[in-house]
Amino acid sequence: MSSLAGVRPLAWQAVRRDRLMLALWTLALVGVCYASAAATESLYPTTAEQVRAAEAINDSPAIVALYGPILDVHSLGELAMTKLTVLYAVILSVLFVILVRRHTRVEEESGRTELVGGTAVGRDAPLVAAVVEAAVVALGIGLLAGLADLGGGLPVAGSLAFGASWAGIGLVAVGVTAVACQLSASARTCAAIAAGAVGVLYLLRAVGDTSAAWVSWLSPFGWSTQLRAWSGPRWWVLVLYVVLAAVLVGVAHLLRQRRDLGSGLLAARPGPADGSPRLGDAVALAVRVHAPSLAVWSCAVAGLAVVFGAIAPGIGDLLDSDPAREMIERLGGVGVLEETLLAAILSILAVVFTCFALTVVGHGGSDEQDGRTEQVLATATSRSRTFAATLVVALGGSLWLLVVAGVGLALGYGQDFGALLGAALAQAPAVWLVAALAALAWAWRSAGTIAGWVLLGLFLTLGQLGELLGLPDWVLGLSPYTHVPAMPVEPFAPAPFTVLTLLTALVLTLAWTRYRTRDIG
Repeated sequence: MSSLAGVRPLAWQAVRRDRLMLALWTLALVGVCYASAAATESLYPTTAEQVRAAEAINDSPAIVALYGPILDVHSLGELAMTKLTVLYAVILSVLFVILVRRHTRVEEESGRTELVGGTAVGRDAPLVAAVVEAAVVALGIGLLAGLADLGGGLPVAGSLAFGASWAGIGLVAVGVTAVACQLSASARTCAAIAAGAVGVLYLLRAVGDTSAAWVSWLSPFGWSTQLRAWSGPRWWVLVLYVVLAAVLVGVAHLLRQRRDLGSGLLAARPGPADGSPRLGDAVALAVRVHAPSLAVWSCAVAGLAVVFGAIAPGIGDLLDSDPAREMIERLGGVGVLEETLLAAILSILAVVFTCFALTVVGHGGSDEQDGRTEQVLATATSRSRTFAATLVVALGGSLWLLVVAGVGLALGYGQDFGALLGAALAQAPAVWLVAALAALAWAWRSAGTIAGWVLLGLFLTLGQLGELLGLPDWVLGLSPYTHVPAMPVEPFAPAPFTVLTLLTALVLTLAWTRYRTRDIG
């Protein structure tokens, strides 16, 4: 039997499992491309205004470190896609980390790969099937992103080159994750390795764009800028993505041959012979399990929040055009514009922090499916304590990240400490409600935690594209994030805060009622 036997059915099964998640991710990413392409020309109607905005971006080291430089200040496409070229490419990479990890390491860790391997499926088929699915998705999203730019009024060559750069970044992320999944037997560690690699590549690009330019060439995210998609594309740069992705996938294949199924090349560090007495409590155990992840999240959030806060005072220079000045005057001046930017950043971070909460809830579902919850319940630990332990970390961890974000923004902005911290905390009920809905799905069925991600994708899509698509207000109101006041621009509104908190309590009560009556597993 060939080692590749069964690739086609495994790849097709992966597509079927991921179809809803892929649809939501694609809609959100492609929709943002179209919205940015269509809106930029109306915001900067003349070439002079476009040049001033581009030069203002290049004059701010913080913005360049975050988004990358604009190499051709006369290019409308480069101005329109400045955020999407690098920063949104990182978000795109996350999708492929999820896909490849889900269909390789997670399947091995759960034992399903061994079960499938007992049929007419070759040794290398699971890895190849995951890579094939992810590669096709990367090419499809790249093509759709290019068409969205074209539909938004940007040039044909630049649109296609930009879409190709996104496809290239996706292929590289596939290769990085494929290698990471061979290194450790833990799905959590594999995700940390892949995410860490993406973070290092992003930092290399930031260093190169703000100091030594040659360093940018060491990172695929730097290639996205050096491609010059909107001003005489360097088509040969696209070959770099393909070569690097091919090398990484080849390395992953070789590493797969050198390890046993279910193991990793990096030996797991043995724990102490006797566990700490503190871990006898379910809440303490949950905190210990998720503490490393929360620490990484906290460091990343703190750094990004300080950078975003430092960018806010220069936002007025970026909007130096007649339509932009009219918008600023309608808002109430540059000071209000800065606060509007900070409020928008907090709303985005709230969605990101929801991902942490969903990850914790999903881990609770995985523990149950893999039998670890039964081991905990076999001790003097009640169901209520086990269920509450996951919720304490999910809700408390997301609240902590909001505090870190508020403090970081205030430090970077240099003022309004109390207002920004309060604005961050005002996002908590919306984050908690989505996490509670995910907990309800988990309580209903151990494998139901994926519903939380589906809901998050739906709410994110409504927030990003709802108004653009002309959806009615009641549809937009389905997203809890739309009910949070845009602090510090708007005053604190106790009514939505109270309603969202009560809804969270109601959903958690329903979740507990279901969890205590169903069979574990």
